Amino acid sequence: MQKFPMTAEGLAKLEEELKQLKAEERPAVIRAIAEARAHGDLSENAEYHAARERQSFVEGRIAELETVIPAVEVIDVSKLSGDQVKFGARVTVLDEETEEQKTYRIVGAHEADMKVGSISISSPLAKALIGKKVGDSVEVPAPGGARAYEITGVQFR
Repeated sequence: MQKFPMTAEGLAKLEEELKQLKAEERPAVIRAIAEARAHGDLSENAEYHAARERQSFVEGRIAELETVIPAVEVIDVSKLSGDQVKFGARVTVLDEETEEQKTYRIVGAHEADMKVGSISISSPLAKALIGKKVGDSVEVPAPGGARAYEITGVQFR
């Protein structure tokens, strides 16, 4: 069985999402389908087709979470330290071209979210950063050409 590295917070979010999908989303979709069926002819019933599509998404996500959650390997980031980039680290990098500084947290693939600065351990940037230290430069392949970053900080919190 494949193991998925993840932080404790990431696992808690997935468990909460699964609980919400089962307790709220699934029953709501079932009610929407029943209501749409009551409207008659299903072949031209947009509400029915939308509800079935939503049901398909919800059931698919439940199945995915029920596969991922038992295979999670929680990494306790609070016990990590040092100056080397590894899973769970918050890494501050300086874009050598734009002089823009950004901070990313390296997390598991199932908890990555760029909106909050969390990048997947399997992303090109994370792969380039792993094992490096403050002061090191890395080159990351990007669609518009390779980008160079200097590591300016590594934290575990």
